[in-house]
This record gives sequence, C-alpha cells and structure tokens, in this order.
Amino acid sequence: MKKTLFLLLLLLPLSLQARKAKQLWPDGTPIDVWFNDTSRVDTAKLGPQYVITNYGVKTDSTLMQTAAIQHVIDLAASRGGGLIVVPRGTFLSGALFFKPGTSLYITENGVLKGSDRVEDFPIIPTARVEGQTCKYFSAFINADGVDGFTICGRGTINGNGYHYWKEFWLRRAWNPKCTNKDAQRPKLVYIQHSKNVTVQDVKLINSPFWTNYLYRCHHVRYLGCTIYAPTEGVKAPSSDAIDIDNCHDVLVNGCYMNVNDDAVVLKGGKGTWADKDSTNGPNSNVIIQNCHYGRVMGCLTLGSESIYDRNIILRNCHTDAANRVLWLKMRPDTPQHYEFVTVENITGYADKVLVVRPWTQFYKLEDRTDMPLSQCNNITIKGLRMKAGRYLDVGRSDKYRLTQFTFADNQVEEPNNTFDATLFE
Repeated sequence: MKKTLFLLLLLLPLSLQARKAKQLWPDGTPIDVWFNDTSRVDTAKLGPQYVITNYGVKTDSTLMQTAAIQHVIDLAASRGGGLIVVPRGTFLSGALFFKPGTSLYITENGVLKGSDRVEDFPIIPTARVEGQTCKYFSAFINADGVDGFTICGRGTINGNGYHYWKEFWLRRAWNPKCTNKDAQRPKLVYIQHSKNVTVQDVKLINSPFWTNYLYRCHHVRYLGCTIYAPTEGVKAPSSDAIDIDNCHDVLVNGCYMNVNDDAVVLKGGKGTWADKDSTNGPNSNVIIQNCHYGRVMGCLTLGSESIYDRNIILRNCHTDAANRVLWLKMRPDTPQHYEFVTVENITGYADKVLVVRPWTQFYKLEDRTDMPLSQCNNITIKGLRMKAGRYLDVGRSDKYRLTQFTFADNQVEEPNNTFDATLFE
C-alpha cells in the first residue's frame, strides 16, 4: 500500500504536466508550454539600475525632461543595458526611445507623464496607423528591436490625453470624416520587431491614441496590468487597450481594461491589396485570459484592419459593461480570413455577445479581378454565463462567408431570443 501511494505521489507532477501539455489550440495543435508561464520578470536580472534622479532628472512635475530622461536610457545602453527606474514623483516627458538591453521600472508612487503637445513626439518613418506603415508621430514609450524589453513596477504611465481628445472631437465636429491620421496624436506604448517582451503590473492610462501597439513581435506577455481611458465626459477616442499587428505568441493575462474603444484588437493591414503588401501580415497563437473588462466596445475584436487571424482564444474573463464580447469586423474592401477562434467561460453583461457585420469606416474599394472572398470559419463560443441585450447581431453579405460556427453550453439571458443558427452555413 505504501509503495503504491509513493508511486502515485511520484507520478502526480508528471500527470499535471501531461494535462498542461494536452492544451490545444482551436485547430487542434498543441499550445506551447510558454503560455503557462505567468510568473513576473525578476527585476534583479534586468541589469544595473539607473534611477533617473541620480542622473540629472529633476523631481518637478511641471518641467519637460525628455532630453534628460533619454540621456539616462542612452547611458545605460552604452554600458550594456540596464533598468531605467522612475522613482516616487511625477516626471513630464515627450517621446522616449528604449535601446537594446534597456527596460523600464516605475515605482508604485512614480508617474511617467506624457507631454500634451504633439511637437514633443517626432515623426518616425515606420509607424503603423490605419492599417498602413507610414510616417507618423512616435509614441510616448518606444521600443524597436529591443528583445527582452520589460515594463514593470506598480507605477503609472499617464498619456495625459485630455487636450488631444478635446481636439479630436472638435475636428470630428467640423469634419465627420476626420480620421486618426487627421487628428494627430501619439500612442502610449509602441513596441515593434521585438521578442520576449513583458509588460507587468503597471497602470497604462489616458492615452491620447491607441494605448499599447505591438507590431511584428512574438512571445509578448501582458500580466496584471491596468489599462484605462475615460468612457464618460470627454471620452478618449480610439484608445484601444492592446493592438496586435502581425504578431504571434501573445499572452494577455489578469489585466483590467476600460477604454473608449475595443480592448484587445487584432490588426494586420487593410485595403483591396492588403494581402500583397509585405508590411502587412497575420496574427496567430494569441490567448486573452483571466481578464476583467469595465466598459469597452469589444472584448476581442478582429479587424477592422486585419487580413488573417488564426488560433485566437478568449477565456475565463468577466465583463461589467462591454458593448460586444466578440466582434468580427468585415471590410468589403479588404480580403480577410478569421479562423479557429474560441471564446469560452465568459461571465457578466454585454450589450451583444457576437457581432459580425460589414465595416465600412474609411471605405475604399479598388478594382481587383482576383479579390478573394472573405470568410470566418471554425468559430466556437461555449460556456458563457451572461446577460446580454442581444445574443447575436450577425449580418449576411455576398462579400464574406460564415461557416462552422459552434455554440455549446451557453446560458445567455436576453430579452428578444436573437439566436438563429441559420445565419451560418
């Protein structure tokens, strides 16, 4: 008996590992064990610490200190890298550019606050805006080719977006077709061409534009972050929480998101020839889990600037007041393919659970004789325990096909019984 018990105890860890190893993507391929790691980065392993006030940065919340803070980043990089530490206090700055080997730590009572003047954000040639690579204003926090880049600490990156939002709504009142390119403002965090990135525990708030933008990155983790922009009063337009563009292997775990647009958004390009543009590309292997949504337009949104997304999972999340849980934006002017997407174990309230409709904002269809038919397939929604204004808001179109949608074990309380399986082929 003792020998049997010993063998059972010996095999238990292997059994747990086996269960983890059996996790599968929606297409049936194994999920890499990398996605099981939600441990925090050890700051002691990020190199020497460079407390910015030890290198000439003043504790003065009214003083613009872009050059002084950038000098600390450059100094650390020249010495082989290190951790840039923002201590207690508020530090005002324009665009900051992190170099290979450097990372950012913000103490619990520390605030890195962005300038409210767009002139403090230089134009860079490789920004992504409206589904295109173009010249545009840099973000507040920038990292290009910074493998291992980490943003950590329990402090705050405050985009100081109020005046940018006011200007946007003023421009939109004058010109209802005003785009994000027209109402020029910086993103909060822009990370591109980087791998093994972690953003953990920080507060990312009041972004003038999109809050976090990832382009051509892989193995990126957002852990326990608070991502916030106002949804009442002067609302923060286009303040998406996390935009994922042409990336793979991304984990969003245990985050709180409340923004005046979509929460997690898959991008990748738009336009009639988007699939032929080498700067565009697919997203794959993305998991959003254990998150809490306040007010957002979409918990998970594919599009409107996306060409191909595969193996995407939203699971074990709660929403207080989402407008939509899953939103598939279908652009008639762009070839799109969304497949093997699973939404499971969602609780709370949403105005709508699933929305699939044509999206024609800034629509521009060009002449293309071999235009592929867009499609959504192998979409699974299961294990929901929710209240909703509508279960389904799905529109048919000759521009796309909807096939192999599966709904299982859902308890959705809605007033009008909108579920209709005939909407899908």
